[in-house]
Amino acid sequence: MEHISANTVAAVIVMARELDRAEGELRAFIDRMNEEAQAALVAVMWIGRGAFEVEEWDEAFETAMNEATTPTADYLIGTPHLADNLEAGLDAMGISATDEENQLM
Repeated sequence: MEHISANTVAAVIVMARELDRAEGELRAFIDRMNEEAQAALVAVMWIGRGAFEVEEWDEAFETAMNEATTPTADYLIGTPHLADNLEAGLDAMGISATDEENQLM
């Protein structure tokens, strides 16, 4: 997985699960990421949602880079089941989302 670490995705998952309490923190965390990391985060979410397959990572990433018309934080926070989709995306890539989240605790 290029441009973003599994640990960073796990941090977003943890904050997304507590969105009522952590929306400001999540928004600031995403806003501090560079453009490539934000696109990679979107690509992981899309893979988890089933819009792309793991083998289509490059296409998902390029699509996220090229179609970023709204702020990434707004897009992701407005996406239903964000945490679940990110977890599914990591799992599809062979990365244990649970293990990554546990390392943050």
